[in-house]
Amino acid sequence: MDNDKRFVTGLDVGTENVRAVIASVNKEGKIAVVGYNEGKSAGMRKGIPANLAGPAGAIDKMLGDAERMGGYDVRNAYVSINGSTVISTNTEGMIAVGTVEHEIDGEDLDRVEDVAVTGRIPANRDVLDVVPLEYALDGQGGIKDPLSMSGARLEIRACVISALSPNCENLKKATATADVRADRLVPSVVAAAKAVLNERQKENGVAVVDLGAATTSVAVYEEGDLQYVGVVPAGSNNITNDLAIVLAIDPELAEEIKIRFVTGNFDTDKSPAIKVGKNNERTFDRKEVEEVVKARLDEIFSEVRKKLKAAKYDQRLPEGIILVGGGAKMRDIDLFAKKALEASVKIGVPAGLDGVAESVEKPEFAAAVGLAMIAAEENSIEAQASKKPNKKPKSKTGFLKKIFNKF
Repeated sequence: MDNDKRFVTGLDVGTENVRAVIASVNKEGKIAVVGYNEGKSAGMRKGIPANLAGPAGAIDKMLGDAERMGGYDVRNAYVSINGSTVISTNTEGMIAVGTVEHEIDGEDLDRVEDVAVTGRIPANRDVLDVVPLEYALDGQGGIKDPLSMSGARLEIRACVISALSPNCENLKKATATADVRADRLVPSVVAAAKAVLNERQKENGVAVVDLGAATTSVAVYEEGDLQYVGVVPAGSNNITNDLAIVLAIDPELAEEIKIRFVTGNFDTDKSPAIKVGKNNERTFDRKEVEEVVKARLDEIFSEVRKKLKAAKYDQRLPEGIILVGGGAKMRDIDLFAKKALEASVKIGVPAGLDGVAESVEKPEFAAAVGLAMIAAEENSIEAQASKKPNKKPKSKTGFLKKIFNKF
């Protein structure tokens, strides 16, 4: 094995599917996908573990092929977390750091983050990330990175991402049962954003919408930073279930109809009948099918728009909306979302990777790829810090490292 390479794993545990991406990272930080796989999930309900055995079995089964492909035995991973309990909270904090000649160091930044979180995030919630939006030194604001600057009073304005503690603990237990340690939990939409967004989009203003099986997650970026995260407890499986109920068919046939015959553009003229099945052909009324699908899509994207309004970013995103997730595979879903959200909409896929990257350049793999990218980036920061013990660099994981060290 090349000693200059290290390996990272992104594990996306969804309600319907579980996906993994194993990547090698060279000394320059370049990522190459060496293994990947996806399989059916189990024991998950709306992004939350309903039991431990189901997710553990699904992860263990799915990881086998990915490990054989990559030639790497996965023992730890960055893992996605979802569910409507994942939220963002805007907070502020202030500390005194000494005299005006004092140079801000990593400990000061960790301490002001602690102040911004303590007492503002309920005790029954785990902090997943603290995203500094702005610092101020002695009243001077607009500072993005105060490291090594001088000042006596340090203030922070931050976006804190958190989730209910029991959900976090149960997800960690589920992965541990599959012999995989969750080094960090990352909201799936934040992970997907890492894989599909560029710096220009994050600077100008953009939203990522992860249309999953049971949930639809929203993340908003502006001025280079994450500003908001919200989750809608409905997804593409709701469309399938609606079709199964209204048409009195099994979910497998409903899923086939949704994927093969339904598009997000309901204004075009198509054949009035939908025919499925070879040996036992069945015919369905296209108008009835489209009415069912449109009603559910209207509901989902109406809730997405409410999230954007709550974050004060509705129709305020120059770079528009990027759609990812398994639900983004539905034909012309971007056209429907464009009308519903009154914004430009594109389908997002991971890009800029080496190795067998073409196999994971799909909207449904965005979260798993993003998790691996985050792991590679943060591990690189830690490696650099270990080489300079006398000068502690600050990363966004400083507060989180103290949390995970408890485990």
